[in-house]
Amino acid sequence: MADDDLSDFSLAEFTHDGKGRNVFRIGTGPAVIVIAEMPGISPKVLEFARRVSAAGCTAVVPHLFGRPGRDPIPGAHGYLSSAANVATTMVPICASREFVVLATGRTSPVVHWLRALAAHEHERCGGPGVGAVGMCFTGGYALAMATDDRLLAPVLSQPSMPLPITPRQRRSIDISAGDMARVKQRCASGLNVLGLRFTGDVFVPAERFEFLREQLGDAFIGVELDDADANPDSMIRPHSVLTEHLIDEPGQPTRVALDQVIDFLTARLTRSVELS
Repeated sequence: MADDDLSDFSLAEFTHDGKGRNVFRIGTGPAVIVIAEMPGISPKVLEFARRVSAAGCTAVVPHLFGRPGRDPIPGAHGYLSSAANVATTMVPICASREFVVLATGRTSPVVHWLRALAAHEHERCGGPGVGAVGMCFTGGYALAMATDDRLLAPVLSQPSMPLPITPRQRRSIDISAGDMARVKQRCASGLNVLGLRFTGDVFVPAERFEFLREQLGDAFIGVELDDADANPDSMIRPHSVLTEHLIDEPGQPTRVALDQVIDFLTARLTRSVELS
């Protein structure tokens, strides 16, 4: 796939607490914050954002890391160039205090900025509330954002942090105990949380979804796909349900999962479903 020039997206800067970042938007209607996976806003992430827009929402894509529009798959730029791109993205991220990589029981500080963005987009776009879709490195961010009552539709696609090295890290997700308590309170009042993973994904072990079910009960909707359901043309192991490993054909399990995500968002944001 070629790089994406984002020509159909508008660009603006959003600043909170002295930190300004570029934000790409497409569509009209209630806002859905689409938080890109590592190493950044890829063409596949932008395709997903366009689907959100086509469903009647405003897709809001903040630029947190990487080069927007760049195809991360090695064949697009050559293996050495692609490896260098990943390295130049990962090293600063791992060293930054804004992003939690290994720690358990912590919410990444960048989530405070994302919550402020969601509040801003709710005021700008209207509707009953806001949705958020986190992917891979940012998967847990959508959960941590749900401490805000305006967040009505959190989606956790292959939530990979903290890196699942120890048993404790495998049975956790990057959210503080206080934030988790607030999300549990909201789930008891009607909030649902949607999560997606491939069963063989080493970055999203089964224990992580078990932990979410224990914490959130029936409010957690876990979608777990067999590795054989992933797009075999991808050059990486099954991981990215909504992007790199999507088989975009009716009836394919990944397409069914994508449609479930879109339905989850629109049911809560475009059909005037309000939660406490």
